[in-house]
Amino acid sequence: MNISDELEKLRHMRETGTLSEDEYTRAKAALLNPQGRAPDECARNLQSRQWAMFLHFSLLAGIVVPLAGLVAPIIIWQVKKTEYPELDAHGKIAVNWILSLIIYAVVSALLILVIVGIPLLIALAVLAVVFPIVGGIKANNGEIWKYPLSIQFLT
Repeated sequence: MNISDELEKLRHMRETGTLSEDEYTRAKAALLNPQGRAPDECARNLQSRQWAMFLHFSLLAGIVVPLAGLVAPIIIWQVKKTEYPELDAHGKIAVNWILSLIIYAVVSALLILVIVGIPLLIALAVLAVVFPIVGGIKANNGEIWKYPLSIQFLT
């Protein structure tokens, strides 16, 4: 039986007097919100997840605007972490990745002198795109995903 059938059954029970108005309201709310969370809490959780996703995706802003990928995630993290405390963990992960990426890029650039740095820079560029996308998708699903190869400066 799907939700619309269940709602129709509840409506019929209310109309026949089997359920009072209060019982009908509670049963309908339980059917529409099976986790038992208040609608405001669900909306807040959804917004928190969206901001976490934006934070991870903002790492890609550097592709369009130079240095935006370094600044935008930090700004989102600092501005929204008081409103959404769950965002703090995502912000730390993003900053750890930014710092790790800078270190890896400098080392790879130095290794260009021995030709090993060129493939390392290419691999680093691919990871700089893939990791934020995976992190953003997982954040939107409510998961915290620490980027592999990221050095843990902030915990």
